[in-house]
Amino acid sequence: MAPEHDPVATSVWLRPGRPRRGRPQLSREEIVGAAVRLLDAEGPDGFSMRRLAASISAGATSMYFYVANKDELLELVVDEILGEVEVPDVEAVGWREAAAGLVRAFRTVLLRHSWVIALFGTHPAIGPKAMRISDRTIALLTAAGLSGAEVAWASSLLMSHAIGYATSDAALDRATRAAGKSAADLVEQLRPFVERVADDYPNYAGWWRQNATIDIDPDDGFEFGLERVLDGLQAWIDKKS
Repeated sequence: MAPEHDPVATSVWLRPGRPRRGRPQLSREEIVGAAVRLLDAEGPDGFSMRRLAASISAGATSMYFYVANKDELLELVVDEILGEVEVPDVEAVGWREAAAGLVRAFRTVLLRHSWVIALFGTHPAIGPKAMRISDRTIALLTAAGLSGAEVAWASSLLMSHAIGYATSDAALDRATRAAGKSAADLVEQLRPFVERVADDYPNYAGWWRQNATIDIDPDDGFEFGLERVLDGLQAWIDKKS
């Protein structure tokens, strides 16, 4: 028997379907959809199988008719979220625009469901919707001229850019909502601290004084980074030619 902490052996996608007795009143898809809505509304701290059951007027124990446990449900939820990511057709738009569209779509979905970021890596992403993304990502990177380990490295680079920006964006959104202040207000609150440590960190202080009041749009920063990532991949492809 596989250890319970083995993320591969315990994956819902690698085990046969659970035997069910009687006639189910709900489908597994409805349970997963309800879980997504509850997580969107209350985040992971407010999520439990009992609360999920209450949100759809079902008995708490009835949830286990559809899934073995909370971890299994969350694995299904991650795949459901990934189903919202649209990957452009590389044959229609070319590899660079397809890659850019994929990263933009991934970031958008992560900002829509920012709680899902913490679930990445806890289980292998091998559900049907995750596999669709992987398959189309391999297609676009192969079309670009990459092969072997390069495909894995480039895919990781693209996904990391989306995840990194979405993580920072979501954290800033939580901070501004909790404080009831704008991002600019929060930055301005740092001014006494920056002035106090300016002699120790002159480069930081100098840059901060000149730029603290400029509007640094997260979307602009994301696009700047994305273009530089794509430039780097293109340079590598050109070097190989």
